[in-house]
Amino acid sequence: MSSSRINADLTDQVAIVTGASRGIGKAIALRLAAAGAKVACVARSADKLAETVAEIEAAGGTADAIPCDVADSEAATKLIEGVAEKWGRVDVMVNNAGITRDTLLPRMSDDDWDSVIATNLRSVFLFTRAATGPMMRAKKGRIINISSTSGLRGNQAQSNYSASKAGVIGFTQTVARELASKRRQITVNAICPGFIATDMTAALKEAAGEDAVMERIKAAVPLQRQGEAEEIADAVLFLASDSAAYITGQTLVIDGGMTC
Repeated sequence: MSSSRINADLTDQVAIVTGASRGIGKAIALRLAAAGAKVACVARSADKLAETVAEIEAAGGTADAIPCDVADSEAATKLIEGVAEKWGRVDVMVNNAGITRDTLLPRMSDDDWDSVIATNLRSVFLFTRAATGPMMRAKKGRIINISSTSGLRGNQAQSNYSASKAGVIGFTQTVARELASKRRQITVNAICPGFIATDMTAALKEAAGEDAVMERIKAAVPLQRQGEAEEIADAVLFLASDSAAYITGQTLVIDGGMTC
């Protein structure tokens, strides 16, 4: 696991990360484990999750792979209960799972819409609701939701994705108010990544040609580069740490200045 630029100690804490099989989610799981947390890695793909867990364990960390349909209410509840029973607590909930089904509105099918809303927004509701139980009992918790700059402004051919990510921001702000009382002390924040180097952006490069994609990035991003998944993971680690105890209901944009 690569070292973090954030100095945070999560020793003996328990974190759950959805979408942990690849990309940003995998980077988050690795980062939290490197800081000492036990990490429950959640995604559909058991094989890919096993790779994430193997990397964590090889570096001396503790993790568990839990394949799950994140849009399944019963499965989400059982998963949270199982993690709390196994490790005694749930300190950090990172809702990262997400998919795209990009197409222009006239061509968008019901399934294109429903599947994106279910994975990107319904799952955030389900896992947050379930995680509040052990967190309220402990009177402490960190919930971090991964939204997107597409949730801040429209993006052509992404009406489903943009709607889901805007919903995550509204959900975050509302739940932050609900859980911030003195007897709960749970913070809820969102992160909006911009153009981050992942499998998804690699596919865009292959489809459009790397030169064309990089030129578009340079034109749109003041820092003139893609972000790295580890840069998002560093922000998650900060929000999960004691240093962020007075931060809640906020949306942190990490996009190289693209939306400024």
